[in-house]
Amino acid sequence: MMRNVTKGSTSILERPMYGVAEAAALLGLRADRARAWLDGYEREGSQYAPVIRVEPTGEDVVTWGEFVELGYLREYRRKGVPLQRLRPVVDELRREFGTPYPLAIAKPYVVGKELVLDLQEKNGIPPAIAIVIRSGQQILLADDAQRFFKKVEFDPPGQGDVRLLRPAGLASPVVIDPLVRFGRPSVQGVATERLWELFDAGESIEQIADGYEMPAEEIRAAIAYEEQLRSLAA
Repeated sequence: MMRNVTKGSTSILERPMYGVAEAAALLGLRADRARAWLDGYEREGSQYAPVIRVEPTGEDVVTWGEFVELGYLREYRRKGVPLQRLRPVVDELRREFGTPYPLAIAKPYVVGKELVLDLQEKNGIPPAIAIVIRSGQQILLADDAQRFFKKVEFDPPGQGDVRLLRPAGLASPVVIDPLVRFGRPSVQGVATERLWELFDAGESIEQIADGYEMPAEEIRAAIAYEEQLRSLAA
């Protein structure tokens, strides 16, 4: 299997982070859908290949790179087109960029859009799940890809691997950082789950903010994020 190596060490994308159910919950996905994207699935006697893994492994451990790519595919989950249709494009991007996680690096979104467009056209990718689109003389990210792109930060900025994810968007202080709180959502290094638990136990937002010396609006954002996750899981 290809490995993306940076500065003589294994890329952070290879870092084991979550179980499948936990990764799905953090992204607001059903666990069976996350498993299908990771390992493929069988339906009515037909076998469908995974999108994210090179081949099915059945492993419950999700790496940071796999988690980021699940986050990318999440943006397309209601399009009605099987995301397995993206598999040929992802396979070719793996070869072109020399990484098993081509959707978790900056190149397809920044300097590789023309290549992505060529691969989409070659493989007949439906517009609903396109990564890039042509607009006049320009090649732009499709809306769903752009939405994902705005939620991630790369290392180094604008290039390299996805270093952290902002699951609620740029306007929210909530981050998922593989090197902070074991990859659990946090605000200023404090787990959002902990902040929500305090609020759920009866503490006011102002009390929590005073206790952690954090702005009240950041506490509100953390609680809103956790409540949204819980509503999606209900």
